[in-house]
Amino acid sequence: MNRQASEERADFAEGVAWVDGEYVPISEAKIPILDWGFLHADVTYDVTHVWQGSFFRLEDHLDRFERSCKALRLSGSPDCDHVRAVLMQCVRLSGLRDAYVEMVCTRGRPAPGSRDPRSCTNTFLAFAVPFVWIFTPEQQERGCHLIVSNVQRIPPESLDPRVKNYHWGDLTRGLFDAYDRGGETVVLVDSKGNITEGPGFNVFAVVGGIIRSPGGTVLEGITKLTVGELCEELGYRIQPGPVAPEELLLADEVFLSSTAGGIMPVTRVDDATIGNGQPGTVTTTLKELYWAKHRQGWHATAVGYDDE
Repeated sequence: MNRQASEERADFAEGVAWVDGEYVPISEAKIPILDWGFLHADVTYDVTHVWQGSFFRLEDHLDRFERSCKALRLSGSPDCDHVRAVLMQCVRLSGLRDAYVEMVCTRGRPAPGSRDPRSCTNTFLAFAVPFVWIFTPEQQERGCHLIVSNVQRIPPESLDPRVKNYHWGDLTRGLFDAYDRGGETVVLVDSKGNITEGPGFNVFAVVGGIIRSPGGTVLEGITKLTVGELCEELGYRIQPGPVAPEELLLADEVFLSSTAGGIMPVTRVDDATIGNGQPGTVTTTLKELYWAKHRQGWHATAVGYDDE
């Protein structure tokens, strides 16, 4: 490797982005200030991850990204083959074996003087950075402290929860509520007071051997889909539907699912200790199987690095 190539690899070590048709170090990645993705949060995205050199469920994330773009009428989004190639190259250039990889499509900039979204040129962006944990492995070992906030999630009638978006004002407000109350993260409620979702994760409650999880009013996460598959393999019954806050407080176990961490135990909800205060058997079994199957190459798409 020559000196220039070595310096480029060093620049890419903290992450790589695809912006304006070229790959740049993550520190140099920028979007125009007039892009409606920034000004209006008029944007969709999806996040996948690379673990031990392979993407996990890449095709599922690409399919959901494509659906989200169509739902928001973002006609400038590239096809899945192009997105896949860009994501692969971002990871290759970074050299990261464990990575957090995001694809983004913004509304872009409108024609000068226009406020008509149809005049915008949509923009595709992507990046790969070192793997991001919602909760560190150490936090997961003891279990997380979840707060149920009275802050309401944006209703489905206003914003389709099946489309990933950057409308996080409610989630951020809820996080501050959780921190003020001594918690580590938050789950919001809907207009009826039922549990919805948290910032980047789905929520599950194990009650009498049945795994309960909100459905219909939340993003149906790819990791949530994975939980369903693991439950089927293990013979656990999973039941979607409304979940009241009291069900979390009285549950035998509570856990979260996310691309940024997998299956994560909760051992405290508000002021209530869940179970015996340790990650429960169902949660631990699901978590261990999730990572074991990762290591076995389940739903894996190898990156294929330049040095291999």
